[in-house]
Amino acid sequence: MNLYDATVPIFTKHLRAIDKWLDKAVALADQKKFDPEVLLNARLAPDQYPFLRQIQSACDQAKWACAKMCGKEGPAHPDNEKTVADLRARLKTVVEYLATFKPEDFTGAEERPVRHGYFPEGKHVRGGDYLDHLALPNFHFHLTTAYAILRHNGVELGKFDYLSEVPFK
Repeated sequence: MNLYDATVPIFTKHLRAIDKWLDKAVALADQKKFDPEVLLNARLAPDQYPFLRQIQSACDQAKWACAKMCGKEGPAHPDNEKTVADLRARLKTVVEYLATFKPEDFTGAEERPVRHGYFPEGKHVRGGDYLDHLALPNFHFHLTTAYAILRHNGVELGKFDYLSEVPFK
């Protein structure tokens, strides 16, 4: 399997799912008569990122994974979102960026050295290892935590809201 198939379509479907989660979060806020932005700052633990930062982090993992494995520099986003509309715009921007990748961009990606600012100085990992051991687990960590924050705050999400776009035959 080309690493394209393990990245771009997977990241894209999950980032699109978040937009649907936001629909449900806004609906709950409307029903309960509170500002939906309250949910953006909700967190599960005092020392954990809030929902907003979890989504920003998931977006970062998706764009950086694809860029780094293809030997490119991903776009920088200032993490200045404050509203649901801002967050939707961030999701849209990242999905549009992911759409610029083609399967051939990932040729050689499995063996390509990947470096990251938080790696020990001078260290790298193979692209395939980066995806398996860092990018996908980090992406799903932030996605799962964001999902749990919304569930904890009463947003009615189910397993298929998380799984999203399952290609049933």
